[in-house]
Amino acid sequence: MNDGVRLRKTLEGVPAYKPGKPAAPVEGLTAYKISSNENPYPPLPSVLDVVTEAAGRMNRYPDMAVAALTESLAERWAVPATHIATGTGSVGVLTQLVNITCEPGDEVVYAWRSFEAYPIVVALAGAESVQVPVTETAEHDLPAMAAAVTDRTRLVLVCTPNNPTGPHVTDAALREFLAAVPRDVLVVIDEAYLEFNTADDAPDALALYREFPNVAVLRTFSKAYGLAGLRVGYAIAQEDVATALRKAATPFGVSDLAERAAIASLAAYDELEVRVKALVGERERVLEGLREQGWPVPDTEANFVWMPLGEDTLDFAAACQKRGLTVRPFPGEGARCTIGETEANDRLLEVAAAFRNR
Repeated sequence: MNDGVRLRKTLEGVPAYKPGKPAAPVEGLTAYKISSNENPYPPLPSVLDVVTEAAGRMNRYPDMAVAALTESLAERWAVPATHIATGTGSVGVLTQLVNITCEPGDEVVYAWRSFEAYPIVVALAGAESVQVPVTETAEHDLPAMAAAVTDRTRLVLVCTPNNPTGPHVTDAALREFLAAVPRDVLVVIDEAYLEFNTADDAPDALALYREFPNVAVLRTFSKAYGLAGLRVGYAIAQEDVATALRKAATPFGVSDLAERAAIASLAAYDELEVRVKALVGERERVLEGLREQGWPVPDTEANFVWMPLGEDTLDFAAACQKRGLTVRPFPGEGARCTIGETEANDRLLEVAAAFRNR
């Protein structure tokens, strides 16, 4: 007789999400967490004021339609409000995207390594992941991804810039890829790090959504906007897809605080952009510094750098930890290091140099 409840067998094959660890205290040092790609700046005063005022109404349910934010996004991006769907961060909307496209046994194609949540949400839906290895330069292999699409493929995920490796997909390459993908397969352009992408040949995802009816654009307020703790993201897609996404959303998932903070952040983007540009400048400084040390760090258009350490990954993470610096290790592959405070970036360069010369 089985004394336990019956759980889905699917869970046996679902990998656990591993969040970035918090900064561990080290005596005599300021500890820094550069493991979760968070924005190191505190909330803007104008955004904090809105959230503080809204907190007095937390006994009430939020607007389930998230109407005010939807209208603000529609105005900001010049798209119909009916083409927008919101959710609890881009991960929440990603789950909705998988749920509206995949039946058990269907396939989802994406690059690997890419965003750690992809295989989790795919497996939980009963679908199958088709992981296409990134190139030697840590980029999406779009021709190989196109070749991996079959009659069972229902969804393709393109993360640009790619998390955790950093490179972006070019507009020309993405257009060529979209032309090769069947129009009944939904292609999601995951732009969680959009605001940090300064490449001249970066894709215009909204132009692609207008040109290709099977394109959806996925974005978040967690990174550049600094609202990681409030959990709000959104997708822009054709009306039939957006309508389905709203059906699949967790009721009242986006809190009133999150909605108001997102609206205030959109209004204050000029201020936020100053911070983004500063982080991009620090990114370039760190990238150059690591390469001068001899590290084969790939190009990055995000707010992090990828260090392909292979079997040395955990040793490097431990070396960082001893110096009060928490990075995100992927055992056997590499470490993702968020661009944080200037002092944190300086320490990363110091630890990397010492580790390289050990």
